[in-house]
Amino acid sequence: LSVSISIPSETITDTTHEVDRWAGNRTHMDIFVPSSLASEIKTFLMEKNVSYSVMIEDVQRAIDVENLVETDEDEFAGRKGHKMTWKSYHSLEDIYGYLDFLAETYPSQVRVGSAGNSVEGRPIKYIVISSGNPNAKKFWIDGGIHAREWISPATVTYIISELVENRDNNQQIASDIDYYIVPVINPDGYEYTRRYQRLWRKNRSRGNYFCPGVDLNRNWGYKWGGLGTSNENCREIYRGTGPFSEPETRSVSNFILNNKNDMKGFITFHSYGQYILLPYGHDYNTLPPDFKEMERVGRKAALAIKSVGGATYQVGNSAKLLYPAAGGSDDWAKGVAGIKYAYTIELRDQGTYGFTLPAQYIIPTAKEAMAAVHTVARAVQES
Repeated sequence: LSVSISIPSETITDTTHEVDRWAGNRTHMDIFVPSSLASEIKTFLMEKNVSYSVMIEDVQRAIDVENLVETDEDEFAGRKGHKMTWKSYHSLEDIYGYLDFLAETYPSQVRVGSAGNSVEGRPIKYIVISSGNPNAKKFWIDGGIHAREWISPATVTYIISELVENRDNNQQIASDIDYYIVPVINPDGYEYTRRYQRLWRKNRSRGNYFCPGVDLNRNWGYKWGGLGTSNENCREIYRGTGPFSEPETRSVSNFILNNKNDMKGFITFHSYGQYILLPYGHDYNTLPPDFKEMERVGRKAALAIKSVGGATYQVGNSAKLLYPAAGGSDDWAKGVAGIKYAYTIELRDQGTYGFTLPAQYIIPTAKEAMAAVHTVARAVQES
């Protein structure tokens, strides 16, 4: 059961670890309730006189129909050297196979490597898409930091395809920017959601046998351990034992720092809610000195998204628009790496499907995201 309630979910989520906060803002929260607790939670809400609406009656049913069974045409897509179609959500093997295909097919433009390894030893693959310009600025894009947000890696791989295979139509932002892109920061978690538990969020760290995993977007070393995090292993927002305690965040942050010269753009893609979020998220009161400029570009990106796909994205500071959350990658990118235009983009939708967004929405969502990349890239060029 997915329920939208009109109060902060801590009222419920602090009483049981089985209730999972999915999304929300200052006025409402979407929570996931196991069927075994559904009647109890509904009674609790009525007793507290809290209004609520059921968004998804049967989450398992939504999961079952989310990812289209591949047609014969899709199965034979491998004949062209890779299996990516953006008609379905693909495995990590397919995603990495696509990166390798691009490196082999476009050797003068594309370089693929690994930023490091995950807890379970999987490579965290990156792709560098070169402009060929020695004075190029750099733009970082990533996805898949939260395992269950499947639309994120799907969108990031679509952006990669546009920048490489559809380069002629994106020449405006490809000629003087080098793109550093990691489609799946959390490969263990992503594969775990595909094989075992679709709604898993964290990585697969084994610090606690009964409650494994760390929320990788609470583990970055900027204001680590603050608001919107937990020191309890079983919580979805468990921050880890210390900043960069996890190999995924440690590897990716080091990779960014090693390449941060002239890196002016940063977008990390999440889902869901349709937001363009600006630092800082660690408290309600701290904004970057150039917040107004970042907000101006963010609003332009939202207009570009609306013109392409019709979806409305809200723009604002993440703590004020949603809730405070310390230890996030965007805060670190701005506060430590010093990247000028640093954003978190929460992709579609607004709760109708939540994390189980059907595969038919991959391309519309990804086209909107590409419009946002165009807008931020132009700001990077002018910076």
